[in-house]
Amino acid sequence: MLQIHMFRHEKELILAGLKKKNFKDLHIVDEIIAVDERRRQVQTENDNLAASLNTASKNIGMHMAKGEKAEAEKLKEMVSLHKEKAKELNKSLSDLETEMMDLLIKLPNLPHASVPFGKTPEENEIVRTGGVMPDLKEHKQPHWELADKYKLIDFELGNKITGSGFPVFTGQGARLQRALINYFLNYNIDGGYQEFCPPFMVNEASAYGTGQLPDKEGQMYHAVEDNLYLIPTAEVPVTNIYRDTIVPEAELPVKMTAYSPCFRREAGSYGKDVRGLNRVHQFDKVEIVQLAHPSKSYEQLEGMVHHVEKLLQSLELPYRILRLCGGDMSFTSALTYDFEVYSAAQERWLEVSSVSNFEAFQANRAKIRYRDTNGKTQLLHTLNGSSLALPRIVACLLENNQGADGIHVPFALQPFFGKNKITL
Repeated sequence: MLQIHMFRHEKELILAGLKKKNFKDLHIVDEIIAVDERRRQVQTENDNLAASLNTASKNIGMHMAKGEKAEAEKLKEMVSLHKEKAKELNKSLSDLETEMMDLLIKLPNLPHASVPFGKTPEENEIVRTGGVMPDLKEHKQPHWELADKYKLIDFELGNKITGSGFPVFTGQGARLQRALINYFLNYNIDGGYQEFCPPFMVNEASAYGTGQLPDKEGQMYHAVEDNLYLIPTAEVPVTNIYRDTIVPEAELPVKMTAYSPCFRREAGSYGKDVRGLNRVHQFDKVEIVQLAHPSKSYEQLEGMVHHVEKLLQSLELPYRILRLCGGDMSFTSALTYDFEVYSAAQERWLEVSSVSNFEAFQANRAKIRYRDTNGKTQLLHTLNGSSLALPRIVACLLENNQGADGIHVPFALQPFFGKNKITL
């Protein structure tokens, strides 16, 4: 959520940022400014009335002490009227605060200056590429065929148990999932991240704090009776560990990692783009989250990008890093780097990670602060990234490493998987 002081002093900056994100309802900015002006006027009137009441109360005591009962009674009548007026003003303030909040939560975060202009994924900027493209020649199978051949994933069984988009991993497929989760967590812990095992359902306040509500409520599974939401990513519960918290400045940055299943109701089109593991409603992911000092957050973001890049390199996968354009960024992000790996059998790039700086947007909603050297509380910056999401990593590992005698397991993963190949 944007901070209100920005609207008083940086209106043109806000409008320019919203336009870069292709946000259409720019009239909301003027509405917020108008409500803020009314709120400040009412607040000033309320403050003046409070001062008048305080003075009148003291004068009543003075008149009573002098035996000037008539003058004291007149002041009491005035105080009574002022108190009724104060109730009206407080009600107006409360209504204006609610109106202000209802408007503020409709606005996305502003993009960083380095975010390129654009509306579609095709306009994202390629930052760099890495890895070696595999040459599978004509003998290549997509991952869903390999999964069936090696009995790694049963998509039909998942459909029977739950529904489409809920795959069942079996045998070596389940073993590969466990190996990847353990490897990713160990890699993050070695990188200085503290591991957490959070709840996989969150309350409304937590989903609001990280920006899933009200923006993405249609994409979240909702347990209506308990008013709890299945998490779309571990970012939500992990970031909310510090909701309504003041973090000592000396403890920054706070670095956290967690594994979780992720649940997303997002609907997709039919065909090869969503076949197999390309798009599912439940998947496993290991997340990294940081709370950073505002002056260091972009330095921390670059460190997170490097961290994820080294992880992809260890998996021996061809990859590219994209800086997302304004129109392809999330509601909450100020700057996002996407990581994509190349699917050799499908001959297309698949997203496996997003690494983002939200600046103070989430921290303002969740009240995550630090105390500076002057003793004043300030909003922190929050960052997060996938390290990594498993479905498309699995898809590319299977497709890119297939051979006549099995599927090669990357060297770094072999101690966790227990073998160097997936075999029949």
